[in-house]
Amino acid sequence: MVLLEREQFLTELTRLFQKCQLSGSMCTTLKKYDGRTKPIPRKGSVEGFEPSENKCLLKATDGKKKISTVVSSKEVNMFQMACSNLLRASMDGLKKRGKKSKTKKSKAVQ
Repeated sequence: MVLLEREQFLTELTRLFQKCQLSGSMCTTLKKYDGRTKPIPRKGSVEGFEPSENKCLLKATDGKKKISTVVSSKEVNMFQMACSNLLRASMDGLKKRGKKSKTKKSKAVQ
C-alpha cells in the first residue's frame, strides 16, 4: 500500500475514479489511526505509547492498486470537503434503482 500526501492522494483518487467509471468498482475506507505500525501483542501491552493527536487513515483500492493517506484532526474538515466534492463529481454514472411493487401480498395462514 502506498502512503501519499493529501494532495497526491486526491489526484490518485481522481485517476482511480476515472479508471473505474466505465467498468469495475472501487472501495474507500476511513478509520481512526493512532500512529502505530505494528499490532499490539495479545499478552501484555506496549508501555509508554501515547498517541500525540488523533488522526484519520483514508484508504482506497480498485482491487489492484491501493493508496492511502493520513490526515490530522486539525486538517480533517478541509480534507473532508475536498474529498466529498470529488466523490459527488465522480458518482454520475450510478444506475437508478427501480421502485419495488407491492402487488405481492403475503398469504394469511389458513
